[in-house]
Amino acid sequence: MLVIGCGHPDCGDDAAGLLVARRLRELGLAAAECSGEATSLMACWEGEPEVILVDAVMTGAPVGTLQVWDGARTPFMRGRFRCSTHGLGVAEAIELARALGRLPARLRIYGIEGRAFVPGTAPSRQVLEAVERAAQLILAEAACMNPD
Repeated sequence: MLVIGCGHPDCGDDAAGLLVARRLRELGLAAAECSGEATSLMACWEGEPEVILVDAVMTGAPVGTLQVWDGARTPFMRGRFRCSTHGLGVAEAIELARALGRLPARLRIYGIEGRAFVPGTAPSRQVLEAVERAAQLILAEAACMNPD
């Protein structure tokens, strides 16, 4: 299983996915970091049958809300995810990989609701709290998938 945290480290709540990846490494679980740009993300998960992806989202839910989706089965709307500076981000990577037959067989997406994505700012308190919740849930999910 591969865990990928997406985001930008210096844009407020957009750092959520990266912070989850870093927290998971502190807890002893390998996790990769990616900007979330579509082709980089697809290259990162290439050949992986099981992927957990974590990113900041904007769905209109309260800041810090943690949502989980089945990315292998659910089509993704671009508006849920912060768009990368390249214009093609997480949602586009998922749908492009689906169209090309390169989507992991199991893709779980953890979305942390953000609101402030201003360069040079720190993540909000609510997002930082959600980072810890997400890390603990992913750690538990990984333990269930790999019981040894």
